[in-house]
Amino acid sequence: MSAMSSSEISRLQVCLRRLLGSPGLTVNAPPRAGLSVELAVNGEVVGTVHRDEDEGEVSYAVHMTVLEEDLPAPK
Repeated sequence: MSAMSSSEISRLQVCLRRLLGSPGLTVNAPPRAGLSVELAVNGEVVGTVHRDEDEGEVSYAVHMTVLEEDLPAPK
């Protein structure tokens, strides 16, 4: 996995907001090198974003974690 530039993070945030329909979504640079880029919604971190470069092609993988305790009660 490769590090992301601030420009890349900004462009990715615009794309994810549009794709997911969430203006409260932010893509946050890590506080120090070697840590993951975080994906947050309304300030709450919900996952990470990883950059991969293979044979000159760049892709981004979003890993989102949802805790069972955050789910609504069963009906």
